[in-house]
Amino acid sequence: MVQALVLEEKGKLSLRDFPLPLDLGPDDVRIDIRTVGVCGSDVHYYTHGKIGQFVVNAPMVLGHEAAGVVTEVGANVKHLSVGDRVCMEPGVPDPTSRASKLGIYNVDPAVTFWATPPIHGCLTPEVVHPGAFTYKLPETVSYAQGAMVEPFAIGMQAALRAKIQPGDIGLVIGAGPIGMMTALAALAGGCAKVYVADLAQPKLDIIAKYEGIETINITKQPAAQAIAEATDNWGADVVFECSGAAPAILDVPACARPGGAIVLVGMPVEPVPMDIVGLQAKELRLETVFRYANIYDRAIALIGAGKVDLNPLISATLPFADSIAAFDRAVEARDTDVKIQIEVSSD
Repeated sequence: MVQALVLEEKGKLSLRDFPLPLDLGPDDVRIDIRTVGVCGSDVHYYTHGKIGQFVVNAPMVLGHEAAGVVTEVGANVKHLSVGDRVCMEPGVPDPTSRASKLGIYNVDPAVTFWATPPIHGCLTPEVVHPGAFTYKLPETVSYAQGAMVEPFAIGMQAALRAKIQPGDIGLVIGAGPIGMMTALAALAGGCAKVYVADLAQPKLDIIAKYEGIETINITKQPAAQAIAEATDNWGADVVFECSGAAPAILDVPACARPGGAIVLVGMPVEPVPMDIVGLQAKELRLETVFRYANIYDRAIALIGAGKVDLNPLISATLPFADSIAAFDRAVEARDTDVKIQIEVSSD
């Protein structure tokens, strides 16, 4: 039995002893967890008890954005040693599946993903994880930054799907954590400038502090109008829809230039309408994103090289004993909050 943050049922969290498998296999590593980020999906399970087809039918440990230190390695693990500071990719696919062989293991139907029913997450002091999905952190990357690799990987996946050309103008709709990560990844991927549109001015103020980012408050001006004015009525080369909001999705063709790209990153709660003719009239390329694949090492390299600074997006860090309070704060969705983290233990 180990202490863990457990979602007992919709709307009820407990910090209690919980039976988790901790047997170390030859391909595994044992990790002391240091920092875990509170993700929107964790919060959604807390408030709604389900996300689409994934339903919490039994108590489940939450958390999937994590960093820690290796305390034991399996016999077959050669790239990691005891004492290595690491972050962990939370999705583990079947290496023999067709999706894995194609390099798109993120859409492997057999993938097991931390804190996705019925798989338990990592908000607990110790986990055992496959070495193949455990990555050493550079000395320049803190545990807090290591726990940000997971959400940043989604932004990286979006940037890669966009097939950005150097000098492109990007537009990100939605200034939540993933929208901000996508904007920074788009800049790192070659965009000359990225516009971020949202209705929450405090969030826009946070992302506007980054060089290369300009913001659009959609309560004052529609995103399509603002991007048209900024591009001589041409439109953005790449539009990243990160809000999942139906009106925004309907409006994306109006924001893109002819022959541009639309990348759907945000996930609507229910099916939403889309302007197919608007896409066709500009021959827009439509891409979708679901998690990430073969991204973690790239994301860590960018953060470690100082090309991307995610520290300004960490709004608060609470101790493990206050995990429930951390989730309740995340539920509040304060305009000034981007990422809440939980420090499970410290050196």
